[in-house]
Amino acid sequence: MKQLLIIRHAKSSWDISTLNDFDRSLNERGLRDAPMMAKRLHDKKVSIDAFVSSTAKRAFTTAKYFANEFGLNENLIIKKLELYHASSSVFYKVISDFNNDFNSIAVFSHNPGITYFVNALTKTKIDNMPTCGVFAVNLNINSWKDFENAKKEFWFFDYPKSI
Repeated sequence: MKQLLIIRHAKSSWDISTLNDFDRSLNERGLRDAPMMAKRLHDKKVSIDAFVSSTAKRAFTTAKYFANEFGLNENLIIKKLELYHASSSVFYKVISDFNNDFNSIAVFSHNPGITYFVNALTKTKIDNMPTCGVFAVNLNINSWKDFENAKKEFWFFDYPKSI
């Protein structure tokens, strides 16, 4: 049995108009929501073996808050440039390549691809993956290489309610 948590980065800042999209940081709300959502997952006793993140600043910063809450050194977050504005096919490829020693993985990425991807996983559909939203599925597989064709069971969907 494997578990996958898909997490959209926390709310980012548009304050510096000359900054490119990749380098945007979290805004005040994002800096509040990321640790709050990480704590909420930790308090629910959700287990996470690995944290995998887009290398964009806002996604990686969000991942760092979650890793910190779960007692993982941020240097152990697996960085995947291809998760920056990833399509569903990229998500499937990245996830299929995960190390089988990991049973529960949190993946941090961006919209619009993240919404398309989570809506392709189960019969549970959402209109939009909100910032710092978490969409989780259970998988009856032993190997991540079987992810794409595996039956995926909706586990939960949670997000900061102050959106």
